[in-house]
Amino acid sequence: MTTINHLSSIHTTTTPPSSSIRFLSIPQNTPTISFKSLFKPPPPLSSTSSKPLFYNTTTTKPRSLIISSALKAITETEPVSIPLNPEDIAVKLPSGSGVYAVYDKNDELQFVGISRNIAASLSTHVKSVPDLCGSVKLKSGSAATDIGRFGENPVGIIDVPDKAALTEAWKSWMEEHIKATGKVPPGNETGNTTWVRQAPKKKGDLRLTPGRHVQLTVPLEELIDKLVKENKVVAFIKGSRNAPLCGFSQRVIGILESQGVSYESVDVLDEEYNNGLRETLKNYSSWPTFPQIFVDGELIGGCDILTSMYEKGELSSLFKK
Repeated sequence: MTTINHLSSIHTTTTPPSSSIRFLSIPQNTPTISFKSLFKPPPPLSSTSSKPLFYNTTTTKPRSLIISSALKAITETEPVSIPLNPEDIAVKLPSGSGVYAVYDKNDELQFVGISRNIAASLSTHVKSVPDLCGSVKLKSGSAATDIGRFGENPVGIIDVPDKAALTEAWKSWMEEHIKATGKVPPGNETGNTTWVRQAPKKKGDLRLTPGRHVQLTVPLEELIDKLVKENKVVAFIKGSRNAPLCGFSQRVIGILESQGVSYESVDVLDEEYNNGLRETLKNYSSWPTFPQIFVDGELIGGCDILTSMYEKGELSSLFKK
């Protein structure tokens, strides 16, 4: 078999013979959420905002100030108990972005955090510091409401958050606590590594081809087959793992990250380096939609199936096989 050696600077299709196929991994420099000081709050979820088509000539408050002023104070927010089983957290708590405050079993505030996925973050905390996770308060106000799942007065997450809005929400709770107690929550103190660790650099997304203008010497379907059979977990998603381009792909990445499983990701929308992948993968898997998740070379399904298995606690045993 002829090797496809996917280097970043390919100018010819001539390749040396080999028995393996390499896939190009794209290095990603992902900003880490950290809380090094009150005056340098962490960078929360970055979001893409679009400008309105028409502008009102009246002066309006910045979105961050509107959200911050609409949110409840930390002392007015009702706590929600944190399940002892991390996999039960996804059932009880929201998986969206927001600001949260974790209290220990003596109702002492331990940590105020910002997260892209609140449920996933709390699941990680419960695994690492279970004795410090008794209950949690979530920023409510401009909330994403899911009555069927979280009740008529659900714990809230900030709707369509941007960096400024999340930062203002985080600062308001931090400042309120410091004013009342005269100290920073233990988990937010400078140098603390109990709650916030330097995350390892994330893997990049794989590219199946060196470029759309380079003629492949191996059929794309064969590349897919080799990829899913040589890796434990492969997720074909819309967008990258660091910037999913649909809610279903974001949900899948959040679940895989919360499980701590090593996985490969491939962007099916990348027409430059994965040209033709969407249609070829549909034929290969006999599955019409994306994302698609493979484990040990077998198709597990899409977002709905993975979410159901996650909420039933079935993923741990699947990934350990």
